[in-house]
Amino acid sequence: MLLDDYMIDVLMRDLVGHDRKPAAFLVYLWLAAEQARRQGDVRVSYEEMAESIGISRSSAQAAVRWLLRRKLLTVKKQTVTATPSYTVRSPWRDSGSRASPPASSSRVR
Repeated sequence: MLLDDYMIDVLMRDLVGHDRKPAAFLVYLWLAAEQARRQGDVRVSYEEMAESIGISRSSAQAAVRWLLRRKLLTVKKQTVTATPSYTVRSPWRDSGSRASPPASSSRVR
Protein backbone atom coordinates (compact mmCIF):
# COMPACT_ATOMS: atom_id res chain seq x y z
CA MET A 1 0.00 0.00 0.00
CA LEU A 2 1.33 3.39 -0.97
CA LEU A 3 0.75 5.96 1.76
CA ASP A 4 -0.86 9.18 0.67
CA ASP A 5 1.14 12.28 1.74
CA TYR A 6 -2.06 13.73 3.18
CA MET A 7 -2.47 10.74 5.54
CA ILE A 8 0.92 11.36 7.13
CA ASP A 9 1.26 15.14 6.82
CA VAL A 10 -2.26 16.16 7.80
CA LEU A 11 -4.49 13.31 8.98
CA MET A 12 -1.98 11.87 11.46
CA ARG A 13 -1.39 15.28 13.03
CA ASP A 14 -5.12 15.97 13.13
CA LEU A 15 -6.19 12.66 14.71
CA VAL A 16 -3.21 12.16 17.03
CA GLY A 17 -2.32 15.75 17.93
CA HIS A 18 -5.51 17.78 17.71
CA ASP A 19 -8.17 15.14 18.44
CA ARG A 20 -5.94 13.16 20.83
CA LYS A 21 -7.15 9.90 19.27
CA PRO A 22 -4.02 7.94 18.26
CA ALA A 23 -5.99 4.68 18.13
CA ALA A 24 -8.25 6.25 15.49
CA PHE A 25 -5.24 6.88 13.26
CA LEU A 26 -4.00 3.31 13.76
CA VAL A 27 -7.43 1.89 12.95
CA TYR A 28 -7.72 4.10 9.85
CA LEU A 29 -4.25 3.10 8.66
CA TRP A 30 -4.87 -0.62 9.26
CA LEU A 31 -8.28 -0.56 7.57
CA ALA A 32 -6.84 1.34 4.58
CA ALA A 33 -4.09 -1.28 4.22
CA GLU A 34 -6.59 -4.16 4.56
CA GLN A 35 -8.92 -2.54 2.03
CA ALA A 36 -6.03 -2.26 -0.44
CA ARG A 37 -4.97 -5.89 0.22
CA ARG A 38 -8.49 -7.26 -0.12
CA GLN A 39 -9.38 -4.86 -2.94
CA GLY A 40 -12.71 -4.08 -1.33
CA ASP A 41 -14.59 -3.55 1.90
CA VAL A 42 -13.15 -4.99 5.10
CA ARG A 43 -15.48 -7.28 7.04
CA VAL A 44 -13.97 -7.61 10.50
CA SER A 45 -15.05 -7.85 14.13
CA TYR A 46 -13.80 -5.41 16.77
CA GLU A 47 -11.92 -8.26 18.41
CA GLU A 48 -10.07 -9.23 15.23
CA MET A 49 -9.35 -5.58 14.42
CA ALA A 50 -8.03 -4.87 17.92
CA GLU A 51 -5.84 -7.98 17.93
CA SER A 52 -4.41 -7.14 14.50
CA ILE A 53 -3.54 -3.58 15.53
CA GLY A 54 -2.46 -4.30 19.10
CA ILE A 55 -5.05 -2.24 20.94
CA SER A 56 -7.97 -3.13 23.22
CA ARG A 57 -11.39 -3.95 21.82
CA SER A 58 -12.90 -0.90 23.53
CA SER A 59 -10.20 1.31 21.96
CA ALA A 60 -11.04 -0.14 18.54
CA GLN A 61 -14.75 0.55 19.12
CA ALA A 62 -14.08 4.13 20.23
CA ALA A 63 -11.77 4.69 17.25
CA VAL A 64 -14.37 3.41 14.79
CA ARG A 65 -17.02 5.66 16.36
CA TRP A 66 -14.66 8.65 15.99
CA LEU A 67 -13.80 7.82 12.37
CA LEU A 68 -17.49 7.44 11.53
CA ARG A 69 -18.19 10.80 13.16
CA ARG A 70 -15.36 12.36 11.12
CA LYS A 71 -16.79 10.68 7.98
CA LEU A 72 -13.51 8.86 7.35
CA LEU A 73 -15.25 5.45 7.41
CA THR A 74 -18.56 4.05 6.30
CA VAL A 75 -20.01 0.88 7.78
CA LYS A 76 -22.55 -1.62 6.47
CA LYS A 77 -24.23 -4.47 8.31
CA GLN A 78 -26.50 -7.14 6.84
CA THR A 79 -28.32 -7.44 10.18
CA VAL A 80 -28.01 -5.76 13.57
CA THR A 81 -25.81 -8.56 14.91
CA ALA A 82 -23.77 -9.17 11.73
CA THR A 83 -20.04 -8.49 11.48
CA PRO A 84 -19.66 -4.97 10.08
CA SER A 85 -18.08 -4.22 6.72
CA TYR A 86 -15.95 -1.07 6.65
CA THR A 87 -15.03 1.18 3.75
CA VAL A 88 -12.23 3.69 4.24
CA ARG A 89 -13.03 7.12 2.84
CA SER A 90 -10.50 9.67 1.63
CA PRO A 91 -12.46 12.94 1.41
CA TRP A 92 -9.38 14.85 0.26
CA ARG A 93 -9.26 12.66 -2.87
CA ASP A 94 -13.00 12.55 -3.56
CA SER A 95 -14.16 14.73 -6.42
CA GLY A 96 -16.19 17.69 -5.30
CA SER A 97 -14.41 18.07 -1.97
CA ARG A 98 -14.52 21.58 -0.58
CA ALA A 99 -10.82 22.12 -0.21
CA SER A 100 -7.88 20.45 -1.82
CA PRO A 101 -4.98 19.34 0.35
CA PRO A 102 -1.76 21.30 0.26
CA ALA A 103 0.83 20.16 -2.27
CA SER A 104 3.46 17.93 -0.70
CA SER A 105 6.16 20.43 -1.63
CA SER A 106 4.45 23.21 0.34
CA ARG A 107 4.24 21.45 3.68
CA VAL A 108 4.29 23.60 6.78
CA ARG A 109 6.77 22.34 9.36
